[in-house]
Amino acid sequence: MKKEIAFAKGHATENDFIIIEDPDDLISLTAADVSRLCDRRAGIGADGILRVVRAGALGETVAGVDPELWFMDYRNADGSLAEMCGNGVRLFAHWVYSRGLVSAPEFTIGTRAGVRGVTVLSADHDAAVIQVDMGPAEVTGVSTCTIGEKSFAGLAVDLGNPHLACVVPGMDGAGLAGLELHAPLFDGEFFPSGVNVELVTELAAGTVDMRVWERGVGETRSCGTGTVAAARAALADAGESVGEVTVRIPGGEVQVTISQDSSTLTGPSQIVARGIVRF
Repeated sequence: MKKEIAFAKGHATENDFIIIEDPDDLISLTAADVSRLCDRRAGIGADGILRVVRAGALGETVAGVDPELWFMDYRNADGSLAEMCGNGVRLFAHWVYSRGLVSAPEFTIGTRAGVRGVTVLSADHDAAVIQVDMGPAEVTGVSTCTIGEKSFAGLAVDLGNPHLACVVPGMDGAGLAGLELHAPLFDGEFFPSGVNVELVTELAAGTVDMRVWERGVGETRSCGTGTVAAARAALADAGESVGEVTVRIPGGEVQVTISQDSSTLTGPSQIVARGIVRF
């Protein structure tokens, strides 16, 4: 028997997602379902799925998440569960606000990495600018990875999901864009659950360029938590622990603020389509 599901499609700096509104947790999605829906040839095509569900209806308990909150049930394109997605949170917040599921422009969303406060700076049915409290960008050590024949050293940064943010000495935006990016080889003992790898230019006039390889997806046009990790690493490389950084990614740009005990991510969101999928 085929499934029939209402969906929407949107993106945040071209990191694109399928949105499925399922308040009462009635829609069962297997890893194979997610992979098929995210397939860019045989499905709708996306970097992942955002399921909009009440935390209290979810078939799992997440510590610190109030049952009344809207919960972002995020799946990577390969069907695996993910703890957190900064771009996904912006699109998720845009959806629940613009569709009247919340009434105030400041509210809290549940994720597998805990709660995230969001502020809707502007929004209509199709476009929004959202600021997300991303929590601490915690440096957990240093490590290296290999991409093709090149090795890169970076900071391991925890944003509820794992990152290795590698500032590349002497690299500019054009050089970064010209790199051939492959699946990175990394230290599996240091990153037992896999890792998102960011390649980042040195901080210049408060700005960096970044490319990212996301676990469970591959290279994406943007990664919200990755931009925060990139900002944290670029500031550290410049001898700073706090500051504001504009991060340019292939899908656009976002603003990241790193403070002593937290971080924020501000950027756009677009909802581009709605429909019914049968599979």
